[in-house]
Amino acid sequence: MAGVVFEHVYKRYAGNVVAITDMNVQIKDKEFMVLVGPSGCGKSTALRMVAGLEEISDGEVKIGDRVVNDVAPKDRDIAMVFQSYALYPHMSVYDNLSFGLKLRKTPKAEIDKRVREAAKILGLEPFLERKPKALSGGQRQRVALGRAIVRQPKAFLMDEPLSNLDAKLRVETRVNILKLHQRLQTTFIYVTHDQVEAMTMGDRIVVMKDGYVQQVDTPDTLYHHPVNMFVAGFIGSPAMNFLPVRIGGDGQTALHGEGFDVPVEERLLSEAGAERGQEVIMGVRPEDLKDPRFAGRDGLPKVPAKVEVIESMGSEIFAYFNIGGKTMTSRMDPRSGDMQPGQTTQVAVDTSHLHLFDPKSEKALVSGGKPAAN
Repeated sequence: MAGVVFEHVYKRYAGNVVAITDMNVQIKDKEFMVLVGPSGCGKSTALRMVAGLEEISDGEVKIGDRVVNDVAPKDRDIAMVFQSYALYPHMSVYDNLSFGLKLRKTPKAEIDKRVREAAKILGLEPFLERKPKALSGGQRQRVALGRAIVRQPKAFLMDEPLSNLDAKLRVETRVNILKLHQRLQTTFIYVTHDQVEAMTMGDRIVVMKDGYVQQVDTPDTLYHHPVNMFVAGFIGSPAMNFLPVRIGGDGQTALHGEGFDVPVEERLLSEAGAERGQEVIMGVRPEDLKDPRFAGRDGLPKVPAKVEVIESMGSEIFAYFNIGGKTMTSRMDPRSGDMQPGQTTQVAVDTSHLHLFDPKSEKALVSGGKPAAN
């Protein structure tokens, strides 16, 4: 077992294309770390550098205590699971699972033991004699996982392994991978562009954009205390709402928007380094825009809103309002489903979880109702 460390890692391609810039991340032994971000952010490149499939331009990657920059992929003691299952179509499940061990000249009895243990863990025992074409997508992905398990590596690297599965299978396989991590107690590094996968699977998450690490933290901290607008908008589904406002107020301090005022504490703004007259971006999570009738709290500030669309999800509704000239998403109590498109109403804003961002740097000033840590 081993942790993985990126120390000032860069990846440059010909033509002065920089895919990774000064990446510094420490992944602990036995941790489930997720790398997440939009396409082209560098997350798969980072994973491939750990695997040895991409050269490191600058910096060091360590697996355990060993710098692996110049170590061949086969000698890094890691196992990789790709988006494509990459199974041998002419081989049975048993032979697919055992192939890598045979190449390493592992004793036959040890191979059989490891293959059958992996098959039991993944529920593949009934399929050991089948060929991949006779398996479902989910079963093939489990074979790909099993092929990694039998090697008993120091770390598992997974590059969008669920992308080819339908929604139901994705959820099932996601749970299976988490159970697998708990059972094996090995370091997992998992790449995805899906922030729901990231939030539900990771002990910690590395959020990346344009080759830069934006924030490394637990799912809860990323959600409630994002360090900038990118993290705030990327983490969370539906995404955070953003509105341009100006800090002002005669007597009581407030955030002034187009056609609305939201009172805030003077102390909070001063501690965050924000001043009256300053233009800022207000961020509000969908669950913090509430129907005043079912808000559960009195005294929340209310803003005028025009109903655009109502989506019923059964246990909750998603309401889309025009507030200050912008479409804002709200996650509401299902009893709010009596609202009608075109209706003008009021929406309560829970300012205890308020976010404020500098419009130029996009860094957080106030994060989750507290001054942001700089």
